[in-house]
Amino acid sequence: MARYTQSACRICRRENLKMYLKGDRCYTDKCAIERRPYPPGQHGQGRVKFSGYGVQLREKQKVKRMYGLLQLLELRLDNVVFRMGFADTRAEARQLVRHGHFTVNGKRVNIPSFEVKPGSVIEVAEKSRKMIRIAEALETVDRRGVPQWIELDKKGMKGTVKSVPNREDLTMPIQEQLIVELYSK
Repeated sequence: MARYTQSACRICRRENLKMYLKGDRCYTDKCAIERRPYPPGQHGQGRVKFSGYGVQLREKQKVKRMYGLLQLLELRLDNVVFRMGFADTRAEARQLVRHGHFTVNGKRVNIPSFEVKPGSVIEVAEKSRKMIRIAEALETVDRRGVPQWIELDKKGMKGTVKSVPNREDLTMPIQEQLIVELYSK
């Protein structure tokens, strides 16, 4: 699967939902969906009408774009780093993991798709603790909140995955039944 490298705000406008892909900007009035609450493109302000298939496809695309399917994706290392508050966006978390700024159970891991197990300790690497970007992200974690299945030690710059996340722990409004129906055709 290729990575989307264009404007992240277009995705929010296409899905007509704040997906918080731009970090702090999504909490301000500068968010693109606040300024232009219609789909992007030449015909974006026209009438938007979806068939049953179109609704199912939009739901699948929303999940694909948010995570880059649910429980498995939630336990990816880049997502766990994002959920712990070490990064403002999932894209930033992916880059920080790729550059080797985190350890899992004391071993440096630089693979964003690494599957974190319950009981794993994710910690900011010793040489990366002074990074301004990580410190700024940790300051804003209280606004976003940390899920119940994660335990965070802000001072120690580490967190523990307490359990596997439940469906109720997912914060974005996802109708997975539509995705299942789409693939069962």
